[in-house]
Amino acid sequence: PPPFTGVWMGDSKLCAIGVHCGNHITSHGLALNCCTDLTWFDHIVPCGLEGKGVTSLSHELGQHIAVSHVLEPFLDSFQEVFDCTLLTSEEPG
Repeated sequence: PPPFTGVWMGDSKLCAIGVHCGNHITSHGLALNCCTDLTWFDHIVPCGLEGKGVTSLSHELGQHIAVSHVLEPFLDSFQEVFDCTLLTSEEPG
């Protein structure tokens, strides 16, 4: 819900989106909670937002959703939305 960034299910964040700018370098990324152990978030105030929670695809759908299950459809959608071609590398790093 505005003004909060990310993807939300009610008052719980499903996907965090971030941008960092510094030293003439811009980095950005996202974290989609697929099968995250949500108990770790009981010890912090997620994203500094009092009264808000964190959720996952597995929790919301009531079944285990592995990252490998969503990776290909996510990347396909990313390419379509941003009108780009993603390249993969077999080399680490």
